[in-house]
Amino acid sequence: MGAPKTVWRCYAQGMSSALIHELPSAMRPREKLLSLGPVALSNAELLAIVLRTGFRGCGVLQLAEQVLTHFGGLAGLLNTAPEEMRRCKGLGGKAKRAELVAVLELSRRVMGERLQAREAMNQPTLVQDYLKLHLAQKPHEVFGVMLLDAQHRLIRFVEMFRGTLTQTSVYPREVVQQALQSGASAVVLAHNHPSGEVQPSRADHLLTQTLRDALALVDVRVLDHVIVGPGQALSMAQKGWL
Repeated sequence: MGAPKTVWRCYAQGMSSALIHELPSAMRPREKLLSLGPVALSNAELLAIVLRTGFRGCGVLQLAEQVLTHFGGLAGLLNTAPEEMRRCKGLGGKAKRAELVAVLELSRRVMGERLQAREAMNQPTLVQDYLKLHLAQKPHEVFGVMLLDAQHRLIRFVEMFRGTLTQTSVYPREVVQQALQSGASAVVLAHNHPSGEVQPSRADHLLTQTLRDALALVDVRVLDHVIVGPGQALSMAQKGWL
């Protein structure tokens, strides 16, 4: 579905519509970053540094704000495919898209490396943030598995099954095979609810128990089942449902 025309129409108002060279030096994102550090910048200002330029009648700061609005913030942008970016005015150039995709992928990998270096279950917030980055903005249901070693460090995350907006089919045998092939000692199950409701259904509870029983036969523990929606996540382990 294409974006409403008003999303991409640039209005000459406010600081965001100004061209970078028209801003006072101290207000330009790159100079502000170097003098005050990254925490002083908004998400739009940081994105503007990556985008570098806007287009005729639309400054890069305003473009950055509109990109974030259109894709639902940074989490949504992280889950946007390059071909979807291409349809957005201002992101049509190959070089700009490539730079943006590279930066976003680096963000995912940094979080993955943190989970690989430390015990995942000692960092439940990081686990949930990691899964939100991967699943929250998917338009269809996706079931995935975080495969963990004996110290509960991340081996890798695998998207295993996809479904419709209301359901997805999960095959326990394939989950078990993936765990064995990866040498996993434990797993965190995860799936998204595109509807935005993260409370588990009866089917979610039954699936969790089925997978726990199947994986227990090969000595692989299910540590959690995380349900993800736009901007939120629910841990069944934290709720005491495992």
